[in-house]
Amino acid sequence: MLPTVGTAVCLGTMEVNVEVNLACPGQLGVCRVRDTHCPSCSSRFSDVILATILATKSDMCGKKFELKIDNVRFVGHPTLLQHGVGQISKTDPSPKREMPTMILFSVVFALRATADPSVISCLHNLSRRIAIVLQHEERRCQYLTREAKLILAIQDEVSAMAEASEGPQSPFLHILPKCKLARDLKETYDSLCTTGVVRLHINNWLEVSFCLPHKIHSVASRFIPPGSHREEPEGHPVKVLRLCALPPPRPYHALLLLGDEKTLLHELPLDCSPALARVIRTSSAVKNLQQLAQDADLALLQVFQLAAHLIYWGKAIVVYPLCENNVYMLSPSATLCLYSPLADEFSCLFPGHDLPAVLSKFSLPVSLSAFKNPLAPPVQETQLIQMVVWMLQHRLLIQLHTYACLMVPPKEDDFRAKGEELPFAARVGGRSLSTPNALSFGSPTSSDDMTLTSPSMDNSSSELLPGGDSPVNKGMMENLLSSLSEHEREAILGVPAAQNPEDLRMFARDPPPPRLLHYFRGRHHLEEIMYNENVRRSHLLMLFDKFRSVLVVTSHEDPVISVFQSLQK
Repeated sequence: MLPTVGTAVCLGTMEVNVEVNLACPGQLGVCRVRDTHCPSCSSRFSDVILATILATKSDMCGKKFELKIDNVRFVGHPTLLQHGVGQISKTDPSPKREMPTMILFSVVFALRATADPSVISCLHNLSRRIAIVLQHEERRCQYLTREAKLILAIQDEVSAMAEASEGPQSPFLHILPKCKLARDLKETYDSLCTTGVVRLHINNWLEVSFCLPHKIHSVASRFIPPGSHREEPEGHPVKVLRLCALPPPRPYHALLLLGDEKTLLHELPLDCSPALARVIRTSSAVKNLQQLAQDADLALLQVFQLAAHLIYWGKAIVVYPLCENNVYMLSPSATLCLYSPLADEFSCLFPGHDLPAVLSKFSLPVSLSAFKNPLAPPVQETQLIQMVVWMLQHRLLIQLHTYACLMVPPKEDDFRAKGEELPFAARVGGRSLSTPNALSFGSPTSSDDMTLTSPSMDNSSSELLPGGDSPVNKGMMENLLSSLSEHEREAILGVPAAQNPEDLRMFARDPPPPRLLHYFRGRHHLEEIMYNENVRRSHLLMLFDKFRSVLVVTSHEDPVISVFQSLQK
């Protein structure tokens, strides 16, 4: 839940400090009338007290303002509108211009005292942006002075009405219809509490755009890494994603837009980068970022920056490019109601298909190749891709990746000594009974992904068993496995496939240091190994099968992509 409980604007004049509450009544954490439904009304401050504590000195202008009182934290950016009294130049080119009476102002956000530091930093940034625009408009046409006088005049009218009727009245509802600044600040507060995206046009002229990633991505504060709000170059892709604890994209990832292409292009500002529009038009769920950079004729680093920008603003997520070998299953957080709005939207987009019926096909892990029918028309395959993309956009499916973990059986002596303590699954050849072998992930359909039971593979392993005509230098084998423990080396060398120098070099990825061994710790999935080491899928699956006695093959989500699957919209 967003800890923002209100906004206020503080105006410092020559004679008095004036504070104006511009948040919704009952939603501001510093309400003047105690509201039993407001969670932050344990602290109540009058307008006079607020005007005193929020109006800073001129020396503090241009700096971050943060004040904590009880369970309320005030965050703002005081901004100076003019120099001190007596410092106005006598050679002012516009002497007939009205002398400004406002010294400084500050747009202040009232937060709960327990707000995360990264949220405080983001809202201070928003306060600074609004202050810069208001300062510009004040110097250009005295916009802030006019709006402040209008607000104060309405407050005086409401006070007179309250005295006549002998009842307190809130000036808030009277200010909104007449004051553009009040409506803009109210829209800011409402946007922060609903979508997290703020888009204003101050004085119908200058645009203020802001994104609160904690609200867009629903990332809890415990997922924000320490130091996430440290200073880095503005717009840096690492900083952009670190603020909301999102992992940066990788070259083998694909950019999946969460909205319609025309809608996203329409939402772009007029002065946006043409490269951003080009990326939106060129992006596809079936091409990785490296291919996207080539098709868009952009540098890969620039594509990373633009992708990070879209991810930060909640307009896209990263997925693995769709292909026949991808394995999907139903997301644990998927909405399965028969008459949900998602089901109605799905039926409108794909007539003749029912969302619950389609989702039932993904109750168990299944590859997209299982849905391919060679006799079906090409339009059916295109529709399948569109349905999978739609379900990924709405977090209804998760993708499972293949991971390999080196798990050497225990020694015979240790096995006998600790046999009673080990679980049953650990006593079956060092492999878990619930772990499928390399042959249980479905039959690949592409030419690159040959089946693992081909005769050539069986013969290559049987001809190189110990005692054959081609003995292998044991010293060379141990050198390839030097990064492993002695027990692990003995177990790997005991595998029949290890007697083949080519298979052993592939396992260790010669030349040293071994480049494949460190992937067999269960932290790198098959597609990542393929990209980093330029290895074909068929070669890796062949390797997994030959060394299946010491490699445990599992399947689960990619931690990088699972972050987006866990986000609740």
